[in-house]
Amino acid sequence: MKLIDKVQADMTAAMKAREEFRLGVLRMVKAALKNKEIEKVRALEPAEEFGVLQTLIKQRYDSVEQFTKGGRTELAEKEKREIPIIEAYLPSGATTEEMDAAIAAAIAETGASSAKQMGAVIKAARAKLEGKTIDGKALSDRVKAKLGG
Repeated sequence: MKLIDKVQADMTAAMKAREEFRLGVLRMVKAALKNKEIEKVRALEPAEEFGVLQTLIKQRYDSVEQFTKGGRTELAEKEKREIPIIEAYLPSGATTEEMDAAIAAAIAETGASSAKQMGAVIKAARAKLEGKTIDGKALSDRVKAKLGG
């Protein structure tokens, strides 16, 4: 089942259960996926769908930070409540052990020995972690630590 179809089915369930907040978040997710589909002029690949969801989550975290700085805690709380609803549609996250194994394999594969080759290692590690949700900053920090950067 395509992600957009799953979101639509969950929207119907949220309507029947009268879950207004969840319904609003699901409508926003569906709209973001549909907009990306229109932009690409084709159906989205699973990786592209997950990219849209990760962008939405990143936007929520940024909003929480900005609202907190601005003293708008009620808006920050609303954004925080949206994050788990969106994250439910992402595949499971890569564990630290999986990340470390992928980084070690990527370093061996690329022959990297300094922080200058960090980009190649990150790219190879991302390829090895395909299908998992990856925190880019955490991956980058771990690669930097391994390469002594």
